Amino acid sequence: MKRIVLLLAVLAIMPVQAGEVFRWVDKNGKVHYGDVPPAAAQAERRKLGDSVEQGEDISFEARRAQQNFPVTLYVSDTCTEPCTQARNLLRKRGVPYSETMFKTKTEIDAFQKLSGSVDAPTLMVGKTYLGGFSESKWNRELDVAGYPKTATYRQRIAPPPKPPATEGQTEPAVK
Repeated sequence: MKRIVLLLAVLAIMPVQAGEVFRWVDKNGKVHYGDVPPAAAQAERRKLGDSVEQGEDISFEARRAQQNFPVTLYVSDTCTEPCTQARNLLRKRGVPYSETMFKTKTEIDAFQKLSGSVDAPTLMVGKTYLGGFSESKWNRELDVAGYPKTATYRQRIAPPPKPPATEGQTEPAVK
């Protein structure tokens, strides 16, 4: 018991130093952190307590689900309230997704041939299309895919995603 008290006393009087941390990505795309950067890799110098990068605030559960079942939200320029509800549901759950907006009849026809749906919004989870907003159906599909039921704290305070700037292109809405 005296040894534990002595050890705690020594640790308490030692100065606390915030060291530098280096971040680098290897050739396989794996992210590493360490106090000494490798000579061959370009390392980014970071201080402990730095804010996380865009996309690092996604939970492990959401990241794993995203790899297996990526989510795309298809909307049209005339879709208002249902599309807003769809975005809010995905944001509330912390689901990383991309958004595609259809503006022309040609784009809508091509999408209908691909998905069998003309409803806006349409959610694609993996290879499954869900036409029209139905919170219960969408939640069931996201549950099956393994997405978290609620977003992390950092995701909840993030600003809402902006709609895509160019028509017909897919752009990540939440990273």
